[in-house]
Amino acid sequence: MQVTETNADGLKREFKVVVPAGQLETRTQDRLAEIARTVKLPGFRPGKVPMKIVRQKYAAAIMGEVLEQAVNDGTNTAITERELRPAAQPKVEISSYAEGADLEFTVALEILPEITPMDFATISLEREKAEIPAAEIDETLKNIAERNESSDVVERAAASGDLVIIDFVGKQDGVAFPGGTAEGYSLKLGSNTFIPGFEDQLIGKSAGDVSVVSVTFPEGYGNAELAGKPAEFDVTIKEVKAVKPAEIDDELAKKVGLDSLDALKGAISEEIGRELNALARSKVKRALLDALAAGHDFEVPSMMVDQEFDAIWKQLEADREAGRLDPSDEGKDDDTLKSEYRALSERRVRLGLLLAEVGQKNAVTVTQDDLNKALIEEARRYPGQEHMVFQYYQGNPDAMNSLRAPIFEEKVVDFILELAKVTDKPVAAADLRKDPDEAAAEDEAAPKKKAAKKKAADSAE
Repeated sequence: MQVTETNADGLKREFKVVVPAGQLETRTQDRLAEIARTVKLPGFRPGKVPMKIVRQKYAAAIMGEVLEQAVNDGTNTAITERELRPAAQPKVEISSYAEGADLEFTVALEILPEITPMDFATISLEREKAEIPAAEIDETLKNIAERNESSDVVERAAASGDLVIIDFVGKQDGVAFPGGTAEGYSLKLGSNTFIPGFEDQLIGKSAGDVSVVSVTFPEGYGNAELAGKPAEFDVTIKEVKAVKPAEIDDELAKKVGLDSLDALKGAISEEIGRELNALARSKVKRALLDALAAGHDFEVPSMMVDQEFDAIWKQLEADREAGRLDPSDEGKDDDTLKSEYRALSERRVRLGLLLAEVGQKNAVTVTQDDLNKALIEEARRYPGQEHMVFQYYQGNPDAMNSLRAPIFEEKVVDFILELAKVTDKPVAAADLRKDPDEAAAEDEAAPKKKAAKKKAADSAE
């Protein structure tokens, strides 16, 4: 077998492989001999069929098998002798083959780049830390109390915040439309759960009152036949109830499954703390990835970039068709969007290869315990179906691997953060919750606002 490198351009490699006809014949003879030992043909005892007959009957059938093995061996030889690391399955094309002649084929592939990670100790990051606002705990307690509110029938006109029990029939041009009728419906006035303007027209009404409520459905209403169109509802007030939130005390805590008000406050605090920590983690990770992207510029396999771009573009087209295109993409032509998303694809591939290299070189592993924890978290997302989720993942290796990849990435990120200089920066919880792009825009606008205020002050003087 002769393997000749014909192209070495960046990460691209191409080889010409020639398998001599003699080697193919030897492989064929060996395979025919295996068949001859067990083949059964009429008129011959097992193992006694003449080779000439075996060849006539089976040579054509096994030729594909022989050629496939020769191609695989030639491809593996080209890769292993040069200690190459393919980025994906090599592309093989048969150049020449005829019975009794040499087999010639080409092998084209892209290899993974050689990566030299930067000195992670040179990375300086700020990690935002926010105290849990006492007001948020109080607000959450208030919301819980409202969800456990009670109501009593009152003999007075309805006011905002009251619960009214109503019958209604929705009509357009005097004809009732499907889905616009209900009896004994409970509606909290001021909740804004109905069409804009509907609830306001019931304020001041009393039990027994019958009124006509005129509204216009919003342009974006889910039912396209009603969207943007006027309608009238014949409404009968059956009862008016005054709503009273539950007392914020131990009894409220027991209603939600906890022993005391202190335990409820503690649970709320833990939940808010987890949210804030997750946001802080997300932001410092984003800053780290930005620093890693700025610190590495190695070539990446074009086919991996193509695959990443294709996935992004497919999602973008689906979002555009569904009318949920990202606002930052609005108004841009396809050429601009493709340029931006190809750059994003290249960044993602480069960072993915870098993190994989760092993890491999530093023996970062995903343990079975890590997978079990991730599987439990995934199952919790489907209350009542946990057993089915466990069965699905345990019987589907690809699904289990989909859990492994993000765990590995997070562990590598943790490894790098341990080496980087990370300082905590106290911030308000509201600032921590701001989208990084939104915060950056505000920072950019701040000097302009300051200058405008100064100019206004100067003018006033």
